[in-house]
Amino acid sequence: MTLKPLSLEDYADFLLHQEGYSFLQTPEMAQLLTKKGMTVRPMAWISDNQVKVAGLLYSLPMTGGLHMEINSGPVIADQAYLTDFYKGIQDFAKKNGALQLIIKPYQTYQTFDCQGQPTSPEKTELIAQLTNMGFQFDGLQTGYPGGEPDWHYVKDLSNLTQDSLLASFSKKGKPLVKKTNSFGIKIQALDRQELSRFSKITAATSDRREYQDKPLDYYEDFYDSFGDKADFLMASINFQDYHENLLLGLDKLKEKLNQIQADLEKIPNSRKKQNEHREISSQIETFQVRLAEAKDWMAQYGTEDIDLAASLFIYTPQEMVYLFSGSLTEFNKFYAPVALQEYAMRKALDLQIPLYNFLGIQGIFDGSDGVLRFKQNFNGTIVRKMGTFRYYPQPLKFKFIQLIKKILGR
Repeated sequence: MTLKPLSLEDYADFLLHQEGYSFLQTPEMAQLLTKKGMTVRPMAWISDNQVKVAGLLYSLPMTGGLHMEINSGPVIADQAYLTDFYKGIQDFAKKNGALQLIIKPYQTYQTFDCQGQPTSPEKTELIAQLTNMGFQFDGLQTGYPGGEPDWHYVKDLSNLTQDSLLASFSKKGKPLVKKTNSFGIKIQALDRQELSRFSKITAATSDRREYQDKPLDYYEDFYDSFGDKADFLMASINFQDYHENLLLGLDKLKEKLNQIQADLEKIPNSRKKQNEHREISSQIETFQVRLAEAKDWMAQYGTEDIDLAASLFIYTPQEMVYLFSGSLTEFNKFYAPVALQEYAMRKALDLQIPLYNFLGIQGIFDGSDGVLRFKQNFNGTIVRKMGTFRYYPQPLKFKFIQLIKKILGR
């Protein structure tokens, strides 16, 4: 039994036979991290000539040594060898000049329903496994510690079909998706040379929400590394087409209203028909307002397709992941992010991917998390990952360097 590096090809072959691993542990991610100047090693614990546990260990220079990390891993074929793997990684970090080793396991610590109520007990033994080996635990946290979420919102697609998907959404989600589909929003996967459109949307969103966006060259490198295992999707609208769709919809509503009026002439005291009359009349008023807005937008944008929102989705055999996104607030009433989510879920169904991972929520269930409220429209469940564990092969040296940095104000 030993820890040894694998070739990227052998590591990819190992993943073919595994379930439940993160896209952050794929060969495609290894290529991206390498482009960003990191040293990436697929490391494996091998017993009886079989890989039992493996993961991407990446390293980059830091003052006085190396930072080493396994993010959302390792990938576990046999749980019995996980402690051996961690010990092997600790020894490797010591021998190869690491000042700190960070592990962020992908194992699920606890599951919850869509409202945040626990549906499983806490797996405290997973934390103890690492802390008993000398790892320091950052603790169970909410929010986005270090910019990454420990709480994921997910949806099981394994028993759904194209026909049953819409019905699986929440009570609020179903009419929201139907309304979004009435706008005539177009979804397209961008080519590499079109990624500036994607970057423009995400940059506007990051400015609005005050976080650091990725630069265009990052998205280009991501595109090159992941190839057809990722989609940079853009939702756009043509206001001339939108105007024409509104006119068609208005005509249908007027036909319904005429029929209801004819029915009321026959049965003037029908409460049901009176309610239907009020409802259709209200919808007609809404359509007339939307038509006026459409004319203003047509005057401003002409016949061009206008970008509304963008999202990046990644495919592994086990899950589709919703990673980056952005939208333009002036077009919020078109709910373009909803259209992108439905499109991606339907593609996941086509590809027979059993799990849809919306990724991060705060893990706070008091109604303050707007991201959670959006994702709840699609009626999923919640999983909590374990968080971050830190190991210091040279603790005194690390503390001394941190003290010097503090004194120097770095």
